[in-house]
Order: sequence, then C-alpha cells, then structure tokens
Amino acid sequence: MNILRAIVVCLLLGGSIGSAQQFPAKSIRFVVPFPAGGGVDALARLLGQKLTEAWGQQVIVENRPGAQGSIGNALAAKAAPDGYTILVSECGSLCVNPHLYTNVGFNPQKDFAPVTLAIQQPSVLVAHPSVPAKSIKELIALAKAKPGKLTIGTSSAAPQIAGELFQIMAGIKLTHVPYKGTNPALIDVLGGHVDLIISGPSAPLPFIRSGRLRALAVTTRTRVDILPEVPAVSEAGIPEYEMFNWMGVLAPAGTPAEILSRLNTELVRILKLPEVRERLIRDGMQPVGNSSEEFAAFMRSEIVKWGKAVQLTGVRVN
Repeated sequence: MNILRAIVVCLLLGGSIGSAQQFPAKSIRFVVPFPAGGGVDALARLLGQKLTEAWGQQVIVENRPGAQGSIGNALAAKAAPDGYTILVSECGSLCVNPHLYTNVGFNPQKDFAPVTLAIQQPSVLVAHPSVPAKSIKELIALAKAKPGKLTIGTSSAAPQIAGELFQIMAGIKLTHVPYKGTNPALIDVLGGHVDLIISGPSAPLPFIRSGRLRALAVTTRTRVDILPEVPAVSEAGIPEYEMFNWMGVLAPAGTPAEILSRLNTELVRILKLPEVRERLIRDGMQPVGNSSEEFAAFMRSEIVKWGKAVQLTGVRVN
C-alpha cells in the first residue's frame, strides 16, 4: 500500500511539474474587476498584448465589474490555480474594501499568490481656479480660516480616506461630496460646483495642462514624473502623509511556483520596456515590476496601513 501511494504521489508531482514546464499551453484569462476603459483595464490590456506577443498564446481580458471590484476579485480567487486565470486589480478593492465590508468574498492575504506590483499611481489634489489658493499651504490656511466651507469630491472609498486623512493631519475641515465615478466629480469641479477633487492624475491631467484646473499637490512623499512641477503634500509640512493607488498582478493561491516565476519574469521584463514605461507614465502611472516576495510583503503592509487609515478617519460605507 505504501509503495502504491508513493507511486501515485510521484505521478501526480510529475504531472504538475510537466504542466508547469509546458506553461502556457493555451490562452490565458486576465480578470479585471472593473469596467472596460478604466485604468486597471488599460493596464491589463497593455500587459496582455505584450504577453501574447512574447508567448504566442492569446491573453483574453475579461471584465467582471461590481461591488467596488469585489466580484471580480472573488471570481479570480476561486479559479483553478493553474496559471490560466490571472487577476489584474488595484489597492482599493484588495486592501480597502475588506476593512469596509463584512464579506467581500475573498481573503486578500490567503486567497492569492502575488505575482508582481505593476504600477504605483499618486492621487492629485485639484482645485477649481476660483479657489483662492495657489499652493497646498495656502489651501490649508484658507480651510483653517473657513472650516467646512470648502467642498471636496471623491469617487470611491480610497480617495475619500486619503482626503480625510489629509484633513486630520493638516488640522482642517472640508465638506465631503461623494460621487459614483471620477468623471462626474471631474465635471462638477470643472463647473465650479465643488471646490476640490482628489483623484488619480489621468482624468484631470488635460485640464491641469490647459489651466482649467489647478493641481495643488500629489499625495506621495516626493514629486512624480507625470507632474514634476506639482509639490508633494509632504512639502507643506506634513512629511508623514503618503497615500497612493497601485495596481498589481495576482494568481489564485496554490498556483505552482514555476508558473508564478515564469509570469513574474516576463511581466517584469515587459514593465521595463521603454515603450511600455513611456505609455504608463504618460497615463499617470509609475511602472514598478518587483519580485513576487516583495509584492507579497508590500500587500501585507498595505492591508495594515489602510486598516489603520479606515479606523482613524472613521470612513463608513452606506
């Protein structure tokens, strides 16, 4: 019986190793937990195109939006751990939502095998030109003089938390206006219906360049390539403040190490390509491309950080 069991184990291990060595032998599915046309979708399609070119196997992007990204994340978490279903997702749905909702359908630390951190993306605090503040220091002074008079729009929980944390650390009070997407918030700040918005840089960038909006600060500790002339919040005397979005590639937990290694090696190579870097930076994203171990450690720290931020700011969902 022991001999038979050993033979079965060897056969199973041999099949697993063989499958990993042959990977990819068919098309790969990239699950994106957001609608087509957004930042995560654009990243997934760019990486998928380059993987298709490199491996000769089609990468199919499948959009599974809903519940602030939780539906697609849960779908990918429950997929077979064979490397043929891969999740391309972002910070808010993976690290913020589990602190806000009782059941998101997945455990971000147990249900995924991180592949690589693809990009980091700062948020930018943008003002309508009618706001009499041309710098973050002037905004803080104005808000202190008029508590609660200035309005700030955000499109989801993560930028709302970033905005609330900024207010706490700056000692000011702004009136929050929630939106169901970046575009409605952008339209209202362009029309002067809200004073400020906090969002990723991609959507407001053309209006910042044209002068229709004023960028006051980015939410990273240092300035960023996409807006080098815009100071960081830390330059206004809040050196501890740093809140940014990120997007990463993950596989279901239990995916063979050999497959994770192949995916990581190829994706890191792609993220270093000059044309890929140029396009991502143009779209307001800072390419990263690190090891699976580094991404796993980063995710653990982000889950803790955002949990503390949720608790400190008291942000709740309806």
